Amino acid sequence: MSLDQDHALLMDAVREAGALAHSFFRQGPRTWKKAAGDPVSEADIAVDVLLRERLHAPRPDYGWLSEESEDDPVRLDHRRIWIVDPIDGTRAFLEERPEFTVVAALVEDGRPLLGAVFNPATDEFFDAVKGGGARLNGKTIQVSGRGDFNDARLLASARMVKRTIEGMSARPATYDAVNSVAYRMALVACGKYDATLSLGPKSDWDIAAADLVVTEAGGLSTDATGARFVYNGAVPRHPSLAVANPALHARLLEVVESLD
Repeated sequence: MSLDQDHALLMDAVREAGALAHSFFRQGPRTWKKAAGDPVSEADIAVDVLLRERLHAPRPDYGWLSEESEDDPVRLDHRRIWIVDPIDGTRAFLEERPEFTVVAALVEDGRPLLGAVFNPATDEFFDAVKGGGARLNGKTIQVSGRGDFNDARLLASARMVKRTIEGMSARPATYDAVNSVAYRMALVACGKYDATLSLGPKSDWDIAAADLVVTEAGGLSTDATGARFVYNGAVPRHPSLAVANPALHARLLEVVESLD
């Protein structure tokens, strides 16, 4: 299949999945815990099923990796793989805050070819094609040009805001907390914020789609040492996340190094 066909498939599937997720929002869905501090809901599972039907069933030769599906090591045998987070920001979703997203990427040989990040509560649909730019609701987006960390608008998790940012010797001008990692990255990609930083581990499904959105919007998405992400590894986890425009990204890594 052509990349254009896969892009159309992805856009339709993520938009439909977003509508399904939104139908559960603020409706008190059934919830349980996968592990301590790791909630999941019937909405996560329903969206996972829909995305698998819409993306994987038409492309059986592609691999599949999702937060809410049992990991099948056969995915390692595929050059192309769908990487999905049915609801990124489940905690915000369950707390009825509009900070969750439906996230999906098509990855080839470890790097994303296509990415979509959809917040159905705010109707913000971010998408990107490798070499084809990034968009928000169909309009081209670009990262900000701010290069000074002291002037930066930073996004992070609530935990990082409390434990790390407020204790920094060098601090950004403003900083806010948003639950969905992919949404934070997308908000940097469109210039609403200048950077996002996380010093905790992230999974492929958290970042693969938004990584491409950031890159195609002119930004850099790496771990806190500056290493680029490679996806669909045997262990699909990464140690940290630093996202910004190239000038600010370099300064962000310096700030992280000063925390040691």
